[in-house]
Amino acid sequence: MATAVEVSKHIPGGGFLLEEQPLDSVFTVEDFTDEHKQIAKTTEEFAVNEIVPMAERIEHKEWQVSRDLLKKASELGLSSVDIPEEYGGMGMDKVTSCIIADRIAVNGSFSVTWGSHVGIGTLPIVYFGTQEQKAKYLPKLAKGEWVGAYALSESTSASDAMNARTKAVLSLDGKHYILNGEKMWITNANFADLYIVFAKVDGEKFSAFIVERTFPGFSVGAEEKKLGIRGSSTAPLIMNDCKVPVENLLGEIGKGHIIAFNTLNIGRFKLGAGVVGGCRNTMAKAIAYAKDRKAWNKSLTDFGMIKEKIADMAIGTYVGESLSYRTVGMIETALSSIDKKAANASDLIRKGIEEYAVECSIAKVWGSEMIDRVVDETVQIFGGYGFVEEYPAERAFRDARVNRIFEGTNEINRMIITGWLMKRAMKGQLALMPAIKKLMDEVLAGPSMGDPIEGDLAAERTMIANAKKAGLLAAGVATQKYMMALEEQQEVLGALADIIIEVFAMESACLRAQKILCNQGEAAAKLPILMTRAYIMKAMEKVEGCARKSLAACSEGDDLRMQMVILRRMFKYEPFNVVADKRVIADRTIEAGKYVIV
Repeated sequence: MATAVEVSKHIPGGGFLLEEQPLDSVFTVEDFTDEHKQIAKTTEEFAVNEIVPMAERIEHKEWQVSRDLLKKASELGLSSVDIPEEYGGMGMDKVTSCIIADRIAVNGSFSVTWGSHVGIGTLPIVYFGTQEQKAKYLPKLAKGEWVGAYALSESTSASDAMNARTKAVLSLDGKHYILNGEKMWITNANFADLYIVFAKVDGEKFSAFIVERTFPGFSVGAEEKKLGIRGSSTAPLIMNDCKVPVENLLGEIGKGHIIAFNTLNIGRFKLGAGVVGGCRNTMAKAIAYAKDRKAWNKSLTDFGMIKEKIADMAIGTYVGESLSYRTVGMIETALSSIDKKAANASDLIRKGIEEYAVECSIAKVWGSEMIDRVVDETVQIFGGYGFVEEYPAERAFRDARVNRIFEGTNEINRMIITGWLMKRAMKGQLALMPAIKKLMDEVLAGPSMGDPIEGDLAAERTMIANAKKAGLLAAGVATQKYMMALEEQQEVLGALADIIIEVFAMESACLRAQKILCNQGEAAAKLPILMTRAYIMKAMEKVEGCARKSLAACSEGDDLRMQMVILRRMFKYEPFNVVADKRVIADRTIEAGKYVIV
């Protein structure tokens, strides 16, 4: 088992909005144990030596290649990271799980195949299965003998999963549930052996079932012709009086939503780590091409606008790393006190992860949108060749797009971010409402914006603190305006979610830079600080825009004018010279030929 994360303080989910997290409670890449580093190295070697040479065969849908790779990954322990040791798994910590998802992401199609198998195809049994179900299925999944899949979406109920039409009825002899319905867009459909299928018992009670490929009445439809990730199998599942033994009911009748949504939380923070790996690989290809390509007797890397693109890729990767591993570090801290041998361990682990639903959604949304920018700029650097299939930019561009749809669309996840925070606040689990009231009182008291922040990166931390205040101001005004009807104002909730996302991203980057400065000194912290500053400048513009949008949707007249005056005070800062900073970042990245932070 990988070494547990050691931090000094448990940070509640969403708590980053209310206070600055102590440095010794922030987990970063620099905190990897020797075992973490060895697993990263093992995964990288597997990815380069086994996955990359098979890229074309994967792309051409040779499903046996993908199955063989899953089997090889299992032999190294890379496909059983979250399966307990007593069922043939590795029982690794969640940091290790993210490291593997990050480092294995050298090919979009296989990354999706692997992720669906080890994540949503297996974890429902890990966390919700009976002892008999775990003993029967987990060893096969751990060894890669069987491949798992997850079947939630339907043609008429994708994001609206609870509106599923697939029906389950108990047979007259009480031995089987008879399933009828069709599931859509199922990853690994054409070669999986086991499917987690969601259906409504008697057409009403949303429930989950473990369905084997060989069950009577079960079949797989035609393979979808997709924009990207063409080397992953995506097809519908058809259940026509499919007989599922009653012992294959997963969890409780009517509680399928708990299984569905908590499984997706794990998929979201893993996706956040996976896109970071995808960015590293894509960026390395863009740099190699730009170094080699000549224009006006100079390499493309000599031109300022190309340097800026490369710097932005490096900055995005740094911030993505920072927020992803910060999130999984908080989760691992919450899980560290759980006795993994306890009878209710799975339930406690699920609840520990569920607490960070907001951070998981942030990692998913931010990461999926960041990699889209990286692959888009890669196509631009490749120029005409970026549009040609034989060059890597074209496939990366196509493969990345689905990440904004996977694991709940980014629109749904934005609603989760604001909705979950409000829910926790209403239950008294997060002191959000008192924080909003305190800010409102300060605003009415006068122009003071609180005590000045001192110490390392004081200017950056001040900007982040003011971004938090802007978010609280906008949330407070929106709550006063709409009260319980706020959930119907999706445009406002989306703007608030974007503020929250940027606050978490800025702070994650800043805390990591502070920690490197504190532990390793100025030389090691130079690039992280420059990357943090450059990102904050861009993020602050977005936060201000979102705050303006939200306030204007909730106020008018003198109230709005007063709020705009307050907002301008919050965004009164001296800009950093991001042109100079990005040149330094780009030069170091180009010199290394890959993403580096030293």
